[in-house]
Amino acid sequence: MLKFQYRYFIFAVILFAIEVYIALFVHDEIIRPHIGDLLVVILIYCFLRSFFNLPVLTIAIATLLFSYIIEALQYFNTVQIFGLQNSKLATTVMGTSFSWIDILCYTIGIIIVLLIEKIFNSNRFRGTSKPG
Repeated sequence: MLKFQYRYFIFAVILFAIEVYIALFVHDEIIRPHIGDLLVVILIYCFLRSFFNLPVLTIAIATLLFSYIIEALQYFNTVQIFGLQNSKLATTVMGTSFSWIDILCYTIGIIIVLLIEKIFNSNRFRGTSKPG
């Protein structure tokens, strides 16, 4: 179940660097809020795949559910409930406002993951292992 797969880790590091760049330097109405959300689920997926040798669909669904839960926590204003609204880290990680568009972006991100995995690694997509 545990197996380090460096190519997924490298993708995760690259996506993390892109996310940091977007957060620090891109202040628009499309890339930062929407493309950033789409990329973050791909980042989480790649990070999980770096360490867990599980079927693609299992990790993709887990990533998507995690993203949905974070968005639901935003809906219920958990950052404010826990008194973390002044914490830059908490507001960055958790976010502060619910959006159906974010849910759509997460879903599209996972669809992209599934398509790429299906194209490049059909054995892993079906749940059988292939060296990574």
